[in-house]
Amino acid sequence: MQRRAIFALPALATLPAAAQEWPPGPVRAIVPFAAGSATDTVARMFADRMRETLGHPVVVENRAGASGLIGAEAVARAAPDGMTILFGTNSTNAAANALFRRVPFNMEADFAPISTIASVPLLVAVAANSPYRTLADLIAAARARPEGVSYASASASQRVASEMLTSMAGVRMLHVPYRASPAAVQDLIAGRVDVFIADQAVILPPAQGGQLRVLGVTTRTRSTQMPDVPTVAEAANLPNYELFAWFVLVAPAGTPAVAIQRLNLALRRAGEDATLRTRLGEALGMQIMTGTPDEAAAFMRSETVKWTQAIRAAGIEPE
Repeated sequence: MQRRAIFALPALATLPAAAQEWPPGPVRAIVPFAAGSATDTVARMFADRMRETLGHPVVVENRAGASGLIGAEAVARAAPDGMTILFGTNSTNAAANALFRRVPFNMEADFAPISTIASVPLLVAVAANSPYRTLADLIAAARARPEGVSYASASASQRVASEMLTSMAGVRMLHVPYRASPAAVQDLIAGRVDVFIADQAVILPPAQGGQLRVLGVTTRTRSTQMPDVPTVAEAANLPNYELFAWFVLVAPAGTPAVAIQRLNLALRRAGEDATLRTRLGEALGMQIMTGTPDEAAAFMRSETVKWTQAIRAAGIEPE
């Protein structure tokens, strides 16, 4: 089930005068995934509204590749002045060490947490004309033809969700890696790959447009946007299956407290915007979960343990 977090928002008047004057100019926000990805959607909506508090634009820059490691490394190596920030995810800030033998940064030591942002379910999707009408159909086909059914992934959460499913169901599917989720969706629609388990924000629009069929949702409860779609636990008779993706805002380690405070305030105020909450929450099924830097740090530590355990249980070997 998605987690909910509600924290008190400090008043601007309680911040030091220096915090109210920071930043001196535009802030660069790195998104470690491609344009059109769920992370990109979240980042652009928050960045647009953070300007109201910061007094300067937050300029989003996509640095996709290596399951988010390229963009995350760029921020880890940036000057610790708060002028370069990362819209990170469970891929970059929880799962990386368990998935890769060489991670070019330290997930905990190289970043200063600013705030958690939101969580989102993943959806199991096939093309609208796929012969697999239920998740049971898909699993039966994979069992009958080991590695004869292919699955796409463009992030750690997508791969782990897929490998968890195959491991728990006792089947083998062929992994087809992608650089970006939009490309995976297009290949799924075209029939070049059989199944894609991806963030609801990525899958929902083409599903609503009749291009994809959704077979299951990865959280313990059904999606409010697709209440007729069963959970994976229900559809595959796997009661212990649960996974959700999340987003977090971080800066390079050593970023001054004045910058962290101001960015935190800007993000949390953005999260209160009614249009943003409707777009991300009601339309895309995300749960807004902003909080303090300390709460973000604790959340990422606990999620690192969870994702590491899930990756090992799924039998995924570090690359």
